[in-house]
Amino acid sequence: MKITKSIFGKDENDIEKFNKLDLDERSIVFYSEGPSYYVYFEHIIKELIENSDKKICYLTSSKDDPILKNKNEKIKTFYIGNNEITKLKFFYGLKARVLIMTMPDLGHFHIKRSKVFPVHYIYVFHSMKSAYAGLRKEAFDDFDTIFCVGQYHIQEIRAIEKLYNLKQKNLIGCGYGLLDGLLKVRSSLKQPNYLSKSGKKKILIAPSWSHLKHQNLLESAGLELIKTLLDANYHVTIRPHPMTIKEGSKVIKKIKTEFEKNPDFILETNTSSFDELFSSYGLITDWSGIGYEYAFVCERPVIYFGVPQKTDSLYEKINIVPFEISIRDKIGEIISNQNLEKLPEKIESLYGKINNFKDKIQKIRDDTISNIGKSGYVAASEIIRILNQEKK
Repeated sequence: MKITKSIFGKDENDIEKFNKLDLDERSIVFYSEGPSYYVYFEHIIKELIENSDKKICYLTSSKDDPILKNKNEKIKTFYIGNNEITKLKFFYGLKARVLIMTMPDLGHFHIKRSKVFPVHYIYVFHSMKSAYAGLRKEAFDDFDTIFCVGQYHIQEIRAIEKLYNLKQKNLIGCGYGLLDGLLKVRSSLKQPNYLSKSGKKKILIAPSWSHLKHQNLLESAGLELIKTLLDANYHVTIRPHPMTIKEGSKVIKKIKTEFEKNPDFILETNTSSFDELFSSYGLITDWSGIGYEYAFVCERPVIYFGVPQKTDSLYEKINIVPFEISIRDKIGEIISNQNLEKLPEKIESLYGKINNFKDKIQKIRDDTISNIGKSGYVAASEIIRILNQEKK
């Protein structure tokens, strides 16, 4: 699909084209705020188009979204623009039976519930972290259904509903589609080669994002961490959080200046690729959800860099230990920037005894994540059930 610009410099969009569709043609609508979110919907969409007669509408606010090049006749794609006023007007007037999205805070910012049609709103998690990790307590209040990763999400959301006397939502323990996809890919691969072309062990550094320096791995110790690993003859790949790149972080510029000419260093900005995840000898992160993906898919421990967690009093109020804290020391080990000189020794010790972690990681994964390998089927079945109920 070709996206052009008008003489006024505004992006043309497909809103009028979408609004001309018959209601049955837009009964199931997915909305993506960026090009990298399709992976969280893919498993659901695949089940819907393969095992039902339903057609899918996929809305995106990114003109670079690969979904716009889709060739499947059962998926109609629409670029709706990224202007907040345009989106506000569009969603106020939305006519669809079901809208599925990964963006929280429905009703509180530029995406509001429709004023003209009883749309059923479904939230899909794009992380295995605790439900309210980094989010406001109102993040899910306006959704009708939430596709939860595991029982821990259901427990957390029910506790918040009870604490603030909120209407109970339809909570479905679906599982996590991205995990299903990665496990399937991983099972089809041969034994990974953890060495670079130069024969050095590959270490992936993949931090989360925070605008506060002391909560940001790269800001607080990035340069020293990379230098320590390179000096110890490791091959190092940095995979910054998309927000770190979007915000034009100064530390990224410093890292590029310092290390980009080193053949054993890579700055990876394509966060939709998981090749580095499968082929990394070890992973270093802070509070990023990639830690669970690496542990649960590759069945290898994680090295956690001990930056402070973003404070959240919500979990104290409901007396629940967040998922990411409860399993942190069970699927890996924690280091601090005061002990960076011991990091190479820690890496060799930890990854030299991965069998000590493998069974433990498998059990935690299987005990906490719902419907492993079947999340798409469970979610698609619930969407069909909701559609049939709404029609009645």
